[in-house]
Amino acid sequence: MTQKNSLIVLIPLMMAFFAMGFVDLVGISTNYVKADFKLSDTMANLLPSMVFFWFLVLSVPTGLLMNKIGRKNTVLLSLVVTLPSLLIPIISYSFATMLVSFTLLGIGNTLMQVSLNPLLANIVQENKMASTLTFGQFIKAIASFIAPVLAAWAVIRFADWRMILFPLFSAICLIVIIYLFFTKVEEKNVETKAASFSECFSLLGDKTILLLFLGIMSHVGLDVGINTTAPKLLMERLNISLADAGFATSFYFIFRTTGCLLGSVILAKFSNKKVFFVSVSMILIGILSLFTADKTLIYAGIALFGLGNSNIFPVMFSQALLRQSSRNNEVSGLMIMGVFGGAVFPLIMGIMSDFIGGQIGAVLVLLFCVVYLLGFVSTRIKTQIV
Repeated sequence: MTQKNSLIVLIPLMMAFFAMGFVDLVGISTNYVKADFKLSDTMANLLPSMVFFWFLVLSVPTGLLMNKIGRKNTVLLSLVVTLPSLLIPIISYSFATMLVSFTLLGIGNTLMQVSLNPLLANIVQENKMASTLTFGQFIKAIASFIAPVLAAWAVIRFADWRMILFPLFSAICLIVIIYLFFTKVEEKNVETKAASFSECFSLLGDKTILLLFLGIMSHVGLDVGINTTAPKLLMERLNISLADAGFATSFYFIFRTTGCLLGSVILAKFSNKKVFFVSVSMILIGILSLFTADKTLIYAGIALFGLGNSNIFPVMFSQALLRQSSRNNEVSGLMIMGVFGGAVFPLIMGIMSDFIGGQIGAVLVLLFCVVYLLGFVSTRIKTQIV
């Protein structure tokens, strides 16, 4: 594929990465839904669990589906499922309809994350894969950090946090569907042999694949966890309103977005192993700052958390793809199944917070996730895949 043709294909794929970022609106939405319907932490955290539960159920089947209908068609299907999830909160707003909305959002995002990454791999060289995936995460993070800003603006302008966020994201989703549908994408290394579930899960027999899978669970647990916990932590420690505390989510994604942009350059120049170790160390320092009650330290910690958590997913994902390059669809499905960590850890965080009686319970769960990444996954990251 020529450089010009690669660019033509890259544009709609990057737009699809932006649509992938819609899943992160669950963080700020959870806080508003909790306040609107006076929910406990455990009940409110069912919302992110409903989103990320589907990564457990559908990731591997999606990897198999790609063998039949192709990667581009699977991405298109994901966008078609995502669109009604964004329309439902505009039409009807209750805890029940939000559960339905986030269920569809989770199904659509599962299909998208499994299929979009290997589709992107069609048009980039192997040695550029991690940096290109990071650039895609940068585009995704733009959608993530503007969601809380749009919600806060809608509260001020319309006294309803949904009024700008969901209509705008719905329109963008529709545009991406049309754009990608009319863009020709040449799919190479398409697997013609139909794999079975047992063959997919047999990949976990590779210890490195297993540790990377659990690493992605921990990474997403950290991402969704800080997304939902930061506003509640600030309200608890500083006694401020949700509209003010919601900025913490945007603040996190601003630095996560910055980290993705820097990472697309850094990963092209430095080894994956060094970048991963430094990134996880930054997350650890950021989490330790959350044990304080100082506003400056908390925000500094959130900034470090965002920078550190921006580049570890593409490193782990690309390592897994390159390690089993002949089975990319199955590996992609298996790795994205690890996004199920976004359902597991926030629910545990909600239970721990209710049990302890404060957000310190949630912070302890975050600490567990980063210790796993530092102690078990960092030793498996290699500069070159053997």
